[in-house]
Amino acid sequence: MNTIPTYALYGESETGSESWLHWETITSRSQLYGFHIAPHRHEQLFQVLYLASGVAEVAIDEESRTLTGASLVTVPPLIVHSYRFSPDVEGVVLTLFARDVRAVLADVSEMVEDVMRPRIVANLAARGVEGEIDHAVRRLVVEADREAPGQIAALKARLMLLLLAIWRLDSAGLGGKGDRAEMLARDYQALVDAHFRESRAVPFYAGKLGITPTHLNRVCRRVFGASALAVIERRVVLEAKRYLQFSALSIKEIGILLGYSDPAYFSRFFARRAGTAPTTFRGRVKPADDDRAREGAQPPRSP
Repeated sequence: MNTIPTYALYGESETGSESWLHWETITSRSQLYGFHIAPHRHEQLFQVLYLASGVAEVAIDEESRTLTGASLVTVPPLIVHSYRFSPDVEGVVLTLFARDVRAVLADVSEMVEDVMRPRIVANLAARGVEGEIDHAVRRLVVEADREAPGQIAALKARLMLLLLAIWRLDSAGLGGKGDRAEMLARDYQALVDAHFRESRAVPFYAGKLGITPTHLNRVCRRVFGASALAVIERRVVLEAKRYLQFSALSIKEIGILLGYSDPAYFSRFFARRAGTAPTTFRGRVKPADDDRAREGAQPPRSP
């Protein structure tokens, strides 16, 4: 059965731990698996991977990047991700419960959906923020290792500074105050991610954004190079690909989960958007790392 492994931390089963923050070096875990972390996801966790040096091949859903030097990756719950690192890699992985991240951001609600999304940010030095991100990560790690009065309050304050720096990365090229179309596009994508199973109707999303469907289409064509409907359909196809690659569900069952009661119609829709039939796609992308991922369900024992 091809299922996406869901771990608390990679190679560890869910334990119900209530630890507020977990951190570790990239090397400490990845070297146990030959510097290769196979595709997996976390049910409740939000992770920040800060690459200080070395090389990382990163895959988040359908986006794959090779990062060299200071870079940042954020992974919210249920997002499939994998890594392959060079042996000389240096960096840190921060792991928090998503609920705690949202709680820290409660007073700045405009940041929540932007921060709680997957991102791969390469070459922090070129953006002029390498020092800021490096400092924020390192101070958070130092505080996590201290046993001092007010530690949780300090951790929350340090985390807020890091999340604010990450949020500012998204608007760094938008003229400071942010381009209205870019911000609307990000808000629209967040709404689609939350509601694509429930509604394919563009007016539904336009209404939530307080704009007309025509305006939403203009924004999407400018930012995404596609219509508003195409953005919704692209998200549906992405989810279908996840099920096809990482589950044993039938084509009919996947279609039903995604709102298509007619298997033939779902297959035609998928073929039109993905360029291949669901059965063909599934046969082509059966993950070679699936056995390795299952083996990772139990961490190696120390000698």
